[in-house]
Amino acid sequence: MPADSEKLKINNFQLKSSVEVEETVKQINLLKKNKMLVHIVSYIHNTVLVQNLFKELKKQIPEAQVVLLKHDNKSITTVTVFTIDTNNEEHISDEILKELYIDNNNKKQSLEVYRVELFKRYFTDHLTNLPNLYQLRQDLQNCDEAGLILLKIDNFQAINNFYGFVVGDYVLEYVGKFLKEILTEHKVYRLSGAEYALLTETRLGFYQLKDYLGEIYEKIKNIEIVYQDTKIYVDFTLASSSNRDNNGIFSKVSMALIYAKQQGVPFWIYEDRMNFEHEYKRNLELSHVVRSAVEKKRVVPYYQAIMDNKTSQIVKYECLARLVDHNDKILSPLLFIPIAKTAKIYNEVTKLIVEKSFEMFEESEYEFSVNLSIEDIMSSEIFNFIIQKLKNNRSMANRVTFELLESEAVKDYKKVDRFIGEISRYGAKIAIDDFGSGYANFSYLTKINADYIKIDGSLIENIDVEETSYIVVKTIVEFAQRLGIKTIAEYVHSSVVMDKVKELGIDYSQGFYIDEPSVNLKQ
Repeated sequence: MPADSEKLKINNFQLKSSVEVEETVKQINLLKKNKMLVHIVSYIHNTVLVQNLFKELKKQIPEAQVVLLKHDNKSITTVTVFTIDTNNEEHISDEILKELYIDNNNKKQSLEVYRVELFKRYFTDHLTNLPNLYQLRQDLQNCDEAGLILLKIDNFQAINNFYGFVVGDYVLEYVGKFLKEILTEHKVYRLSGAEYALLTETRLGFYQLKDYLGEIYEKIKNIEIVYQDTKIYVDFTLASSSNRDNNGIFSKVSMALIYAKQQGVPFWIYEDRMNFEHEYKRNLELSHVVRSAVEKKRVVPYYQAIMDNKTSQIVKYECLARLVDHNDKILSPLLFIPIAKTAKIYNEVTKLIVEKSFEMFEESEYEFSVNLSIEDIMSSEIFNFIIQKLKNNRSMANRVTFELLESEAVKDYKKVDRFIGEISRYGAKIAIDDFGSGYANFSYLTKINADYIKIDGSLIENIDVEETSYIVVKTIVEFAQRLGIKTIAEYVHSSVVMDKVKELGIDYSQGFYIDEPSVNLKQ
């Protein structure tokens, strides 16, 4: 049913089965104009029909904007296609509205319905039928005195992953209705993901707001949602701002929400003195520094010697990652590794360290070790890279040890076993780093077939003054000896500590007393 407009055409389609998807998409493809907006309207979105239709439209007509909406008819899915011949740069929805206003001769009532519906669709969340982010931003602009509260479901990702997106959508819908019923004095919005918003008529001072957020939290905490006899419990994190200036309030409250989630507290109130903007700006700058260094291969290994305690000779080196910025300043991995992971370039960091470490020891007889995180071992890209490196350097393979970081975080031991099994075929070895840190981790020694364990520095550095540390280290050494695993002491910083390490029968030592990390090998 096309609309009568020189520029705008509106066509409607109805589908009852997924077998109609292919033909419908073909017909829609014939309508292609400069700009196209497609509204898929169904009772629920998690059906084969809707998902296939959405997928095919994005595949066949990638330039079209596709929007999922809801109606109450369970048996029919309708598709409304708006097409416009225009070269204007305006958003298609704005152009459609203009055309609907212009073409008002014989179909004024029909077009008015379309106009209202179009406005409603763009300012309403299709899943919960609550006003959405666009409506919230407009309402904030229109009311200088309004206060903003953001709420986020704490465990939604876990719910979605465990129960599936159908249940996830049910939870989101339920929460929307629940908030609307419980918090009747507020306008409730659903934003993206598991995030909702409330508007208060007036802004509150810090202490009033603190009490008020506490009251809201008590009303909505630990709510029970029943889906097909399964009980799901949902908690929230809240945030708001006590600033009198509404300028940038959404951004500020969003920062407070992130901070509250990080700190694990029920809610947080934004204040200018928190200086979140400065921290985020610094993160952006650091992200640029790290990305630039990776691209220019300025991530380099620093080498720290490891001594054989029986011969007092240096026999190994650990290759430690360092980053050289554009000012030749050396950055610690504690600073740049988290940023590399966030920026999705961590794999490149690992590759650079492995590559340069192999180059350094190609003409040397020393053994050397490279640190690998759980992400590295779980990554098929890094796995294949390392195996290829060992294949191409068989004469060096029996001199390299891969140190497993965060080994207590291992969940998929099959992948770890596969990694260890493959590198062992070439003669490479495995070490467990920071053994004894955190909580007792003896159990995974029986699961990970390690050649070495590196005893955590927090135990070694105080071994000469703390009897408890001495006893724990002694227990670790005896346990390792029974399993035939060699031990390495980290953080050996003095001759007294060195004597204690030898007294306990630890095989190797590493620390500032022996050698500091350097770009060159110890002479």
